[in-house]
Amino acid sequence: MSLLSWKLHGDGKSIASGEVVSTDERLTWPRTTGVGLQHIAAMFGATFLVPIITGLPPTTTLFFSGIGTLLFLTITKNRVPSYLGSSFAFLAPIAAAVAQGGMSDALGGVVVTGIILAAIGLIVRAAGISWINWMLPPIVTGTIVMVIGLNLAGAAKGNFSQGPFIGVITLASIAFIAAFSRGFLSRISIFVGLVIGYLVAYLMGDVDTKGISAAKWIAVPHFTSPTFNISAIVLFLPVVLVLIAENVGHVKAVAAMTGKNLDDQMGMALFADGLSTTLAGAGGGSGTTTYAENIGVMAATRVYSTAAYWIAGLGAIVLSLCPKFGAVLSSTPVGALGGVGVALFGMIGVLGARIWIEGRVNFADSTNLIIAASALIIGISDMSWTRGDYTFNGIINATLVAVVGYRVFNSIAKSRGNVH
Repeated sequence: MSLLSWKLHGDGKSIASGEVVSTDERLTWPRTTGVGLQHIAAMFGATFLVPIITGLPPTTTLFFSGIGTLLFLTITKNRVPSYLGSSFAFLAPIAAAVAQGGMSDALGGVVVTGIILAAIGLIVRAAGISWINWMLPPIVTGTIVMVIGLNLAGAAKGNFSQGPFIGVITLASIAFIAAFSRGFLSRISIFVGLVIGYLVAYLMGDVDTKGISAAKWIAVPHFTSPTFNISAIVLFLPVVLVLIAENVGHVKAVAAMTGKNLDDQMGMALFADGLSTTLAGAGGGSGTTTYAENIGVMAATRVYSTAAYWIAGLGAIVLSLCPKFGAVLSSTPVGALGGVGVALFGMIGVLGARIWIEGRVNFADSTNLIIAASALIIGISDMSWTRGDYTFNGIINATLVAVVGYRVFNSIAKSRGNVH
């Protein structure tokens, strides 16, 4: 099968009970396009939240998201259906790097993150994935993810306090949508809540529309070159571990749903995401990752065709060519961002706890308990230390405690026979 050809599944119009449309199959093109549009809608909210919160150009981020998805499909030879959207793991280091040296320094950190991830992908391709499972057990990955989310509590508070009324409206909308809706709408509750907060602020006259009026309808996205500052780059190193865990988890989920063994594609998936993140950072977009939202669409539709993802990637690129659309997103009120931050950053933190639960982490083991507890306090309180021009913030220090501390003290406990 050539890269851009798919077998028609049955009559191309229906899926029999118990069947799925496999990665190398497709429905009729109108139906495949419809599924592709669902994938665009699924990634839309989360992908745009990162540039809205960090101040990156939304259309530039969307452009590289589409390019990255097409690269991912090409590199994995159409065997791994996946969309590459903005990763929330970049929120904290981008905010820290911008405060320290500006957005160009933050983009340099994104580029280096991508290069490291791509290199790890090549290593996994050559040596297998067992060493990653050894280095990143659930106790470690859960702790790092929780730290990355909860470290941003101060940023959420800062935004919320600048527009508390709109913040409450936004947060309440997210909660109501999540409580009353099912399926797709519940998965995009944060973005819909943001839209509601935006509209209320607009009706109150609190949205600056000058940038929207001035923006063109069609134009090439704005590209920004990165600069490379070691003190900013080190802030991004923990993100590499999160991206590894996300990619591995998502590829395993797709393998389980499709019934295909994708272990041989794990390295190429990591390499493709690393390359996509590198390109995004080089041009002014946010780093990327595979998306659970789109995996949810596949599970709901039973369509795992990579053809639908080509449609989604191309659609994202087309949308990115509308600066007015990006200007609307960039004018989001700070209070609405505060409401979103309260929900989103907390959810990222809770996701870390979910990793612990699903990994059946044993907190009766005192080593697990002390490592997780110490890392959380260090990361959430942002305990930092500076040596010369380099500042190691709470997330970096918490990551070192989680990764290095776990391996060292777990080995000592095992040698003493103290592991429960």
